[in-house]
Amino acid sequence: MSSRATELVRLLTVRGETLAVAESLTGGLVAAEITGVPGASRVFRGSITAYATELKHELLGVDATLLAQRGAVDPQVAGQMAAGVRKALGADWGIATTGVAGPDPQDGKPVGTVFVAVDGPLTALGGSAGGGKVEALRLNGSRAEIRMESVRSVLAVLLEQLAGEQTGNERAQDTERNGGF
Repeated sequence: MSSRATELVRLLTVRGETLAVAESLTGGLVAAEITGVPGASRVFRGSITAYATELKHELLGVDATLLAQRGAVDPQVAGQMAAGVRKALGADWGIATTGVAGPDPQDGKPVGTVFVAVDGPLTALGGSAGGGKVEALRLNGSRAEIRMESVRSVLAVLLEQLAGEQTGNERAQDTERNGGF
């Protein structure tokens, strides 16, 4: 388990929020990283590993036309996967990974092309999506290295979103609960 996963579980627990995961190229590694943290059951709703392209539509609600036109390795597909898993599993936050780990290109995209996405609850400020963020990555390395860096990256993007939403008062309460000053 990583310090990112530990911090993620801690923050979601403090906030009383839940998480669901949609994975393609990572094949369950994100879920494994999160569930490796003691206490993850308080925040982790579950995951959907939609490795086959048609499952992204059937299980996660990704637009079939989008998949047909652009393939599974696309920023919009990643965003729709995150939103879809959030809805399907009834979570406050959804995260997703899609990309090409290799050894061969896919959908005209080179090995190392990865998209990670976060979808979250509406915020009180302006009603915009708290999560709605997709990051494009261009990773180098072996298949295993690309997959592990994708896990690290999607967790980092969610941590950024959570940290950006936490108010000063919430931070103070969190610090106090955890024995800090």
